[in-house]
Amino acid sequence: MASGSQEMTAGVTTILFMRYVVIMAGGAGTRLWPLSRQGTPKQLLKLIGGVSLLRLAFERALRLVPAERVIVVTGAAYLDEVRADLPEIPPGNLLGEPEGRDSLNAVAWPAAVLSYRDPDAVVAHLTADQLIEPIDAFVEALDEAFAVAESDAGALVTLGVVPTSAHTGYGYLHRGEALEGFPTACAVTEFKEKPDAATASRYLGSGQYWWNAGMFVWRAHTFLDQLAVLDPATHAAVLFLAAHPEALPEVFPTLRKTSVDFAVMEPVSHGRGPGHVVAVALRVGWRDVGGYASLVEVLGADGDGNVVDGLAVLNDAHGNLVISTVPGHLLSLAGVSGMVVVHTPDATLVTTLADTEGIKSLVGQVAAAAGTRYV
Repeated sequence: MASGSQEMTAGVTTILFMRYVVIMAGGAGTRLWPLSRQGTPKQLLKLIGGVSLLRLAFERALRLVPAERVIVVTGAAYLDEVRADLPEIPPGNLLGEPEGRDSLNAVAWPAAVLSYRDPDAVVAHLTADQLIEPIDAFVEALDEAFAVAESDAGALVTLGVVPTSAHTGYGYLHRGEALEGFPTACAVTEFKEKPDAATASRYLGSGQYWWNAGMFVWRAHTFLDQLAVLDPATHAAVLFLAAHPEALPEVFPTLRKTSVDFAVMEPVSHGRGPGHVVAVALRVGWRDVGGYASLVEVLGADGDGNVVDGLAVLNDAHGNLVISTVPGHLLSLAGVSGMVVVHTPDATLVTTLADTEGIKSLVGQVAAAAGTRYV
């Protein structure tokens, strides 16, 4: 594998960092049930112009690094589908989690793997379920984030989307002092959970907050050093897995299940450990395709505000989302508004756009009442 190299200039050792991209693609996407199912999670659904969200994320990554320096971490059950969707990626760069253990481990395990292969690796951890444009602005922000991490051994860089509305569905970053020498970088003083409408309006009006994009850039060993302080058990386990991948089925399910924000980024922003958090601005159109409400925002609606995919007839119906994946099966709606109707060969969902957050709990009820084959 490629490794970071060094050169001597006037007696000073300069590290020539190698850049890598890790695409985090392990989510189940239960809020898009019954489209998103076991074996076909949302990042593999070809929802946007016949292309999967994962493929779009990979093509963005190729603007930053070659395919051999792209790593995908996903569920082990999805490896065959990911391999078919991204045939350019070397097999050794597909990391399959035996089970989901939240974002900390989706970040820590590949960081340990890359650090084991290349001690000087600088890594961007990117998501696979977001739509981002323009791509040039995204690449420019990532290049700045890489440069910050390469210049500052203690920096944990997070990407902050410059907000365009008082959105209540995103977490927020509280910005601190600007970072000298970089056009958009600044310190992060606090991570904020998803706010209520009044708080989100205050955040937007202050100009001091960015949306938390859930994407990061750092030197792999910098993150691992911080993890050793905050969660030594996870640190030891992922280092062991990097050296002993055959132990993955036994060790990975024992890892603490928590988010990287809660376990690392928030404590570091409050001064715990040797590192510090920096944010770089993403001045892009950014949408997290987390459920049907956000899917409606990115798909084109007709003159009545309806989004239709498949065979459907609508009469006096407005602002509905109608999807059928069964060829030749007709869906008809009359006199209704704000509905979600999704028909698949073995399961049909009917709800309202206002109630789509309840789909996640519904999936658990479906599994209990009708069996896991339906989820």
